[in-house]
Amino acid sequence: MQGWAVVKNGAPLETLEVETPVPTGTQVLLKTTFCGVCHSDLYFQDGYYELGGGKRLSLADRGITLPFIPGHETVGKVVAFGPDAKGVKVGDHRLVYPWMGCGTCSRCKLGNEHLCLVKPMTLGVLRSGGFGSHVLAERPEHLIDFGNVDPALAATYACSGVTAYSAVRKLLPAEPGDGIVIVGAGGLGLAAIRILRALGHVNIVAVDISPDKRRIAVEQGAKIAVDGKAANLGAEITKAAGAPVIGTVDFVSTNATATAGIEVLSKGGSYIPVGLYGGDITIPLPSIPLRAIAIRGSYTGSLNDLRELVDLAKSGKLGSTPIERIPHDHSNQAMDRVRAGDVAGRLVLEVGGA
Repeated sequence: MQGWAVVKNGAPLETLEVETPVPTGTQVLLKTTFCGVCHSDLYFQDGYYELGGGKRLSLADRGITLPFIPGHETVGKVVAFGPDAKGVKVGDHRLVYPWMGCGTCSRCKLGNEHLCLVKPMTLGVLRSGGFGSHVLAERPEHLIDFGNVDPALAATYACSGVTAYSAVRKLLPAEPGDGIVIVGAGGLGLAAIRILRALGHVNIVAVDISPDKRRIAVEQGAKIAVDGKAANLGAEITKAAGAPVIGTVDFVSTNATATAGIEVLSKGGSYIPVGLYGGDITIPLPSIPLRAIAIRGSYTGSLNDLRELVDLAKSGKLGSTPIERIPHDHSNQAMDRVRAGDVAGRLVLEVGGA
């Protein structure tokens, strides 16, 4: 099989030939048709996360070795499967859940494979991903039928979609008119806005530094959009919401966005940091119990989250993020555009076509 691989951190991807996996047991091999280009792919290319204050978290310390083929938003067609794989057939066109775990630890048994601590097998991180011509799913249940949804759009549900869904669900239940703040109007933020609208929420305040992205956020269903560079960001968000803010989902997570996102919360509200931009905050500890607020991180989402999201999409309630298809051999150009923030919606590599 062939793929675009991170061979050296901080350098462009290179084409790489590796042995095509042979599925055994319950494994399923798919030929990639589409793969979304996610902002987190940039961290894997760089080899670290920024933690703020000049500190970094090396991905090598998380067990990621080079070379590897990134891409965790994958749709593909089944070409082979092991003798124990049931309910699957050659030619099935499926969305692949990438956050695979060992399947036997307590977290996996509870349906939280994305939090597996025993043997995570994430596509595009610890196993060759969708920037390659083929991907290997560990079990048939990791394959999801996306029906008549555009397969290029369906690919984005595997990370940006399920990450947004999992994050906003942590704020619910809530009244339709309660204020909900979405920081960052890129692919994840737009997905969160559409999910909230599909679930009946109308008082959504989007925050972004880009005028174009603020405009798109409103077009996608936000009630109003606030300039993320506002001098008193918290006050601007509170004014825009016009109602108690029950939650902030922060897809950026800097010092400034975290400070404002927590400041605007009403009693009992939640701040959900998702973004990995880097930074830190100082908060008086008594204010947390006195305001009964919660600060809760959200990392991707469960297999059940992804199934629920796909069902929502198949119902027609979810709508569509702007999608731009990019030829597979333009992987480096796609990565550069994501790094520059030059994307209105999502870029998706067309690897094998539909």
